[in-house]
Amino acid sequence: MLSDIEIAKQAKMLKIGEIAANLGISEEDFEPYGHYKAKLSESLYEKTKDKPDGKLILVTAINPTPAGEGKTTISVGLAESMAKIGKKAILALREPSLGPVFGIKGGAAGGGYAQVVPMEDINLHFTGDMHAITAANNLLCALIDNSIHQGNPLRLDERRILFKRCMDMNDRALREVIVGLGGKINGFPRQDGFQITVASEIMAILCLASDLDDLKKRLESILVGYDLDGKAVYAKQLGGCGAMVALLKDALKPNLVQTLENTPAVP
Repeated sequence: MLSDIEIAKQAKMLKIGEIAANLGISEEDFEPYGHYKAKLSESLYEKTKDKPDGKLILVTAINPTPAGEGKTTISVGLAESMAKIGKKAILALREPSLGPVFGIKGGAAGGGYAQVVPMEDINLHFTGDMHAITAANNLLCALIDNSIHQGNPLRLDERRILFKRCMDMNDRALREVIVGLGGKINGFPRQDGFQITVASEIMAILCLASDLDDLKKRLESILVGYDLDGKAVYAKQLGGCGAMVALLKDALKPNLVQTLENTPAVP
């Protein structure tokens, strides 16, 4: 029996331009990332927003089997089945996290003959979305510690800072850490921690944001922590939210790939 990666390697993928063309998407409305991946442009939504909505089939709350059949494999198989009977189907999935790929759970691009391809790209770096989220998250963390180091003008209470660092990898040793060691030049020591990128507030904000302006407003509203008087301190007060938006501008755009049977997929 072939493994998932062996099945994925044998896939006869269409060039991403063909996948886009089958959806009626012109060349000016998508940005290729190589031959088999693309980003959908912001202009595409404006061109299609007045068209009637399609029907939505939501797959959720499936208990996976020991072999790994769960929400993703069922969703992929269902989309391919709909396309097989002549329906114009598009598969929408959450983007996999890099961390669990190297853990017991493994990748999250489906399995067997119900996969999204190129599987190895999607499970690893893909179009760089997770790296952008990680960078934006940790930029805000750097701003927090820099503000404290530069005289703490916001009077942040180092014991009540809520916003944590993140990385897209399973590393339990970083869940609770002490930062700022090494003397005066490295800042003030305080307790901090890392969470996995996909569990970060930046990830949630990116999922909810409708455009770049909305993204910036949501980033500015992040509750960073509390000052010495117990008053809330928000990301807007630290500045830097514009720089965070710059890091996230491409991550906000949807990705376009395909299933093993060339059904369009948007993870």
